[in-house]
Amino acid sequence: MSVSVVYVLNMRGNPLMTTSPKKAEDLLKKGEAKVYERTPFTIQLTRYSGETKQKITLGIDPGYENVGLSAVTEKKEVYSAEVKLRTDMVKLNSERKIYRIKRRGRKTWYRKPRFLNRKKDKGWLAPSIQHKLDSQEKLIQNVYKILPISEEIVERDNFDIQKIKNPEIKGKEYQKGEQFGFDNNVKAYVRYRDGYKCKHCKKHKGKRLEVHHITSSKTGGDRPENLVLLCKECHDKYHKDEIKLKASKTPGYAAESFMNTVMKRMIDELIKLGHKVQETFGYITSKNRKEIGLEKTHYNDAFIISGGYNQSRCQKYFIKQVRKQNRKLSRGIRSEVSIKNPRFMFGFQRYDKVLYNGIECFIVGRRRTGRFEIRTLNGEKIHSSVNYKKLKLLESSRTFLTVIS
Repeated sequence: MSVSVVYVLNMRGNPLMTTSPKKAEDLLKKGEAKVYERTPFTIQLTRYSGETKQKITLGIDPGYENVGLSAVTEKKEVYSAEVKLRTDMVKLNSERKIYRIKRRGRKTWYRKPRFLNRKKDKGWLAPSIQHKLDSQEKLIQNVYKILPISEEIVERDNFDIQKIKNPEIKGKEYQKGEQFGFDNNVKAYVRYRDGYKCKHCKKHKGKRLEVHHITSSKTGGDRPENLVLLCKECHDKYHKDEIKLKASKTPGYAAESFMNTVMKRMIDELIKLGHKVQETFGYITSKNRKEIGLEKTHYNDAFIISGGYNQSRCQKYFIKQVRKQNRKLSRGIRSEVSIKNPRFMFGFQRYDKVLYNGIECFIVGRRRTGRFEIRTLNGEKIHSSVNYKKLKLLESSRTFLTVIS
């Protein structure tokens, strides 16, 4: 899809109203503007100009893994994006915890234990949740850098997790959760729930019973839905890949918990930054989207949230968040072996946007021989081992990779 909207900054770097590709080309040829950024394509004026601005409303469809953004004026849409956020934070933080424990036991055993640094400040959020909150605020701020946004509308919903688990729940039943009577002892509840017998062999007499995580505790946690009771024999056989469990992985409620916990805070922080923010709700978005007949997508929802109806649509950007500092470590022992691999190899680093045979793609793998693996942003493999001399650098690596969808 070609560019239909070009973003414009004045000489001071402040955003102005958008222009057409033809007008931008004329300004660049005359030397009255220069290219400021390639994606999204933005120019900066080199002369003074009028700064008449129209009302631009930014619609935000927030989420745990995906975010939709759309900015509209009275006549047209001037920005549209769908963002894929990182989902590996819980796993990486769990790995870091293991490395720290090992280092404490083997390398820094002589240090005195410290307990005064264990407190959590008011408003503390788990690191994975804080990261997602910061990421969404950064995405919104990035839009403010290229457009003079007048106001923003955020979709905010509250999820009743107990109602999701049990649609029939009501009244006093909310005070009696599934672990009621077990003093929050999850393992005791799981033993009771599974009838004090192995869920695989269905036996219990003379058996030693153990609680097993269906999904790793690092990512699945200690929720009762993620636990199952097994005898020691079946538990050992499972970890030796000798048997397969019939228990299926259960969906967690991380996304719903995130929306309940974070959205109000995000709105408050945006207001502190001076943004003019309004709230809307999912049922309103759904109703308006169906009236227009739009497909259910995050960028379409954001278009509806922003007040879009019959405005002409612009190019859509697909944005993927990646881990910027991800150099591999020798032997995988982070706490004992220093980093050996340089960040740049032959002038390239991971997630650089490059041009290969007329195709825009990203570097995802590299070798010291100067050969790179390149893929599109959606993961499609272009080449598994291409010489660096055949690649042309288009954009340096950044946290949010952007392409025109």
